[in-house]
Amino acid sequence: MAEKIVSNSTNLDIIYEDNHLIVINKRVGDIVQGDSTGDKPLSDVVKEYLKKKYDKPGDVYLGVVHRLDRPTTGIVLFAKTSKALSRLNEAFKNRATQKTYWAVIKNLPPKEKDTLVHFLKRNPKNNTSKAHSKEVPESKQASLSYDVIKKLDHYFVLEIDLHTGRHHQIRAQLQAIGCPIKGDLKYGFDRSNPNGGIHLHARKLMLTHPVSKEIHTFIAKPPKDSVWDAL
Repeated sequence: MAEKIVSNSTNLDIIYEDNHLIVINKRVGDIVQGDSTGDKPLSDVVKEYLKKKYDKPGDVYLGVVHRLDRPTTGIVLFAKTSKALSRLNEAFKNRATQKTYWAVIKNLPPKEKDTLVHFLKRNPKNNTSKAHSKEVPESKQASLSYDVIKKLDHYFVLEIDLHTGRHHQIRAQLQAIGCPIKGDLKYGFDRSNPNGGIHLHARKLMLTHPVSKEIHTFIAKPPKDSVWDAL
């Protein structure tokens, strides 16, 4: 099983970098933005890397475009300029990006290929979201499509395309159909992974570059462990 390695400025897994963007393959345990834990966020780590690499004397600009849950791995995009950040924020808001995830689950879903639509209600007290089949007060519609792409000895691997970006969306929606993600105790899996992560990986991000306007597709390798290696 994968050991827990936290990113620092010397071991960042950089997928892509230019004058406007930097794309990181996030590790288990990396936190994208600062929170109540006080742990150093990935955004600060990337700033340190940029400061060292380009020998910048003052503060380094870095914009957080989107987040990944702490136990999740995969693609995280940061903006290196304010112009790139505002354009990327607009692209994510208008769903002009395509995000694809891989998830390892124990139970075969009711259908091998399907679109799930739920209404997610967030519970701030325990930092979870519950997927409801019908609209409830203070809920937001959540939609994704999945495809079973691999059958392993004890697990199934889904490829998931997100249509909306809700809090803990994939985790809550898969729990709702009886298919919690491997290691995800918070959403119904029976045991945790040794490294504290879950087998949910932001595999691919496709977007239009905010400055060059070229179409870019970024792909992140999953962590090294016996389950992901079976792919």
